[in-house]
Amino acid sequence: MKGEGKSNNYGPGGGRGPGSGFAMGRPVEKATDFKNSLKRLMGYLKPHRAKLMMVFFLAILSTVFNILSPKFMGAATNKIAEGLMNRMSYFTNIEAAIERGADIEFIDQLRAQPVPGIDFNYIWQIVLVLIALYVISSLFNFATGYMMAGVAQKTVYKMRKDANAKLARLPLKYFDSHTHGEILSRITNDLDNVGSTLQQSLTQLITAIVTLVGVTIMMLSISPVLTLIAIITLPLSAAVTVAVAKKSQRLFAARQAVLGELNGHAEEMYTGHKEVKVFGHEKRSIDEFDEINERLYDAGWKAEFISGIIMPLLNFVNNIGYVLICVVGGIFVAIQRIQIGDIQAFIQYARQFTHPIVQTANITNIIQSTVASAERVFNLLDEVEEIPDKEDAKIIEFPRGEVSFQHVQFGYKEDNILIKDMNIEVKKGQTIAIVGPTGAGKTTLVNLLMRFYEIKGGNITIDGTDIRDLRRGNLRNMFGMVLQDTWLFSGTIRENIAYGRQSASEEEIVAASKAAHADYFIRRLPEGYDTVLDEEASNISQGQKQLLTIARAILANPAILILDEATSSVDTRTEVLIQKAMARLMEGRTNFVIAHRLSTIRGADLILVIDHGEMIEQGTHQQLLEKNGFYADLYNSQFTSSFRRLEGL
Repeated sequence: MKGEGKSNNYGPGGGRGPGSGFAMGRPVEKATDFKNSLKRLMGYLKPHRAKLMMVFFLAILSTVFNILSPKFMGAATNKIAEGLMNRMSYFTNIEAAIERGADIEFIDQLRAQPVPGIDFNYIWQIVLVLIALYVISSLFNFATGYMMAGVAQKTVYKMRKDANAKLARLPLKYFDSHTHGEILSRITNDLDNVGSTLQQSLTQLITAIVTLVGVTIMMLSISPVLTLIAIITLPLSAAVTVAVAKKSQRLFAARQAVLGELNGHAEEMYTGHKEVKVFGHEKRSIDEFDEINERLYDAGWKAEFISGIIMPLLNFVNNIGYVLICVVGGIFVAIQRIQIGDIQAFIQYARQFTHPIVQTANITNIIQSTVASAERVFNLLDEVEEIPDKEDAKIIEFPRGEVSFQHVQFGYKEDNILIKDMNIEVKKGQTIAIVGPTGAGKTTLVNLLMRFYEIKGGNITIDGTDIRDLRRGNLRNMFGMVLQDTWLFSGTIRENIAYGRQSASEEEIVAASKAAHADYFIRRLPEGYDTVLDEEASNISQGQKQLLTIARAILANPAILILDEATSSVDTRTEVLIQKAMARLMEGRTNFVIAHRLSTIRGADLILVIDHGEMIEQGTHQQLLEKNGFYADLYNSQFTSSFRRLEGL
């Protein structure tokens, strides 16, 4: 597991997710086929196009109202400046008349004129307009968020529903070739990423583009020269961003690699902590952790520092632009080319001008990461499904349990045939043992029987009917399974036993438990049959788990039983109980036993010896021993090793 990165607080693209301040410079995950994946994602949005149009329209209106605000504030500033200038002019004219010795009558006439003041009625009207603009903009913004949240969640709901339905139609080989974490990530992390982006980033992208266009128009309307000064700083900002981003991406990639190494080491040490303590490697483990942790610290602070200086550098460049705008704007005001309120409005627009550019770049990265997430979901949806049941598929109402393999061929890969020509005839009530070394193909035989995999040639029949002509649900209902790896879900013991037959009564559940020798230990538990099993059923022993699975199989009353020897990890007393329960379960059924300890299948009606996918021997226990072939060697080696272990006691 070393070097394998675990989940962290960053999204698939290395950022912190939409709407949370995506840091420039972090590595961005990209889709292999961006165009088609985006097209398919848009297909899921198509049923909501009316709402999307309304969302876009409201987002544009909200942004437009925000863009208009600085213009009105500039007009208010002009009116205040005009009033102040008129007032200053009034007193200046009187003083000038006095200084040049004007007639008293003329000076009195000047003084008799009303003193100019600020037109507060006009200012108050502008304040009311601004309040209205901000309120309307906020309402539109709220409506946009509300509607987009609904669209996003309905879209993800449909995608998650399609993914879950797809998983039910996928063959077993898909789950064998993909880890559980990888599959779960498709319908959790990836779809959450899609939902977050649809809910936030799309409207943010619209807002950013409209703001950029609107602000540019408003700046040009005030002064093309000042607009040019504001735009000149953009190439410098872009150069700074690109230079720092390239450096920080390398550092973030290095940090992620070391983080994966640290997570892998931690997982190894904590899952195998007993072995670490037994062999006295605690110090070595801690030293290795400290060494990796030191490298992670070194890579982490460099990555965060380099990424963190982007905004201060951009602010520095932008401030240079603001200084130039103020200097040139001041000159324009002095020569009465523009008014002072226009300068105030222009500076506000200049501050709004750079933000949507940075925001658009960030959202573009987020969308790339989101399309990559959607692509992984689409890859799942495009997986080859199980061959569907025939429209005229048959149902065996009362199965007897007669099984026949006729010239069966199978291979996991087209060019590698594992089972070449298998022929087996099993009568009702017979016990068939399947033996062979690890990887010989024992479990494959069972998977073919239940049609988890499709055969390449030949036929498998149950009661004379080809399994490919049966409904899969009906076929698998004929089987009961007791495996070495028990599976119990979080729920009561009663619910776990009744999983074999949901309609079972309390009396039937208890009867099945008694037949499986499980009733005694169940009643000794504090809550009896209502005892809730925790995650992985860790509050009962391994042997007790096995007895519950046997009770579940007894309750299901299958025609054909599949047993994977399940007594290797229990004590002798529990093993005796399990053997008795399994013997009770096997009565009157057709049984396929995957055997590991050959001493347990000496009474089987037929023993199939499989090696490298081929059935190399078959017969009873005695017949196979007399052949003195592969089975005899396998049996004698187990017997000899057991005898030697006894001698050593």
